[in-house]
Amino acid sequence: MRESSIPKTKGYHHCIYQPKRGNGNDTHPLIVDAETKAIRAEACAELCQQLKQKGFTPDIICGHPGWGELLFLPFIWPDAPILMYQEFCYNVNGFDCAFDRELQPDDSDWQNSGRIHFKNANTLLNLDHATWNISPTAFQKSSYPERFHHRFSVIHDGISIRAKPAKNLKKLAFKIDDELTLTSADNLITFVNRHIEPYRGCHSFIRAIPRIQELQPEARIVIVGEREGISYGKACDDGEWCDRFLAEIDGHYDPSRVHFVGRIDYDRFLTLLQLSKAHVYLTYPFVLSWSLLEAMSIGCPIVGSATAPVMEVMEDEHNGLLVDFFSPQAIADQVDRLLNDRQLAQKLGTQAHRDAVEHYSLERCLPRQLNLIDLVASRAIGQ
Repeated sequence: MRESSIPKTKGYHHCIYQPKRGNGNDTHPLIVDAETKAIRAEACAELCQQLKQKGFTPDIICGHPGWGELLFLPFIWPDAPILMYQEFCYNVNGFDCAFDRELQPDDSDWQNSGRIHFKNANTLLNLDHATWNISPTAFQKSSYPERFHHRFSVIHDGISIRAKPAKNLKKLAFKIDDELTLTSADNLITFVNRHIEPYRGCHSFIRAIPRIQELQPEARIVIVGEREGISYGKACDDGEWCDRFLAEIDGHYDPSRVHFVGRIDYDRFLTLLQLSKAHVYLTYPFVLSWSLLEAMSIGCPIVGSATAPVMEVMEDEHNGLLVDFFSPQAIADQVDRLLNDRQLAQKLGTQAHRDAVEHYSLERCLPRQLNLIDLVASRAIGQ
């Protein structure tokens, strides 16, 4: 990371470390991930040792252990309490692994299971040293071994106050290109992935498009996210995931009414959700996306997958509509229902907004996070 890319925050000093090397060419494939973590841990530890030699002793260490940096810090400052942000623990059985039988190795593949097992080496080593842990959702906490649960708090990161319903929809506009601008008059359906990939249900949604267009031929479908690369899971064996599934429906849908807008800035993203008449969110049993909670906070009528992370925040017919992750027809039918029944859509969106503000707004979450930091730093918990 270049120093120029580090934010200059008043009252904070930023220290930058750089790994000395990359992975070895002959590292066993099953432990490449562990080696990567060790390389980063070494670089971070060497910088922290320099800080210690200058007389610095932290009151508390807060960090995300997922990339390895925290591994050796307990040996540099053995008396400093450590609060770790625990995002997700991979499991050989259940959760995201072997969830999608079409695209994932089955759980009888010992090599894949062995890879997942080794991937948790860093996680388990860090858990042994954590004074306390924080996870954003109860589902994410549940991915960790139960023997550690007594040292966890569940507090979400918090959703920006900017994610809220529009004051005047008629003034909003989302420009697709020089020839097309969407407004509140359009039947707009939205779908968001950081990358268009199966972990976030791109295949189920893309396969739903022909049925959606059959039911709602005038609708506009806007898909946000990069079509190349992946964030989670394995890369497509042949090209890109998005192109693979679009090829499946080629000739069975109207591409002129499906708009891929790539990665967009946050203001445009919020405007798009404010205009959305039906937002679709699908995910494997994995880390919950902020985009779902932002859509809820904005008051979007949502069709979500009936998978554990979504069901923690959404209740069917209460603040959204839940569908089978693998059913394109159910997805399309529920989208059609929201577009046809605007009273229902308004009711669900209003309740989604209330629930998001009550449980996941930054104003509610940040004080709880700061209080937890004080508790751990003062050794009131975790001893």
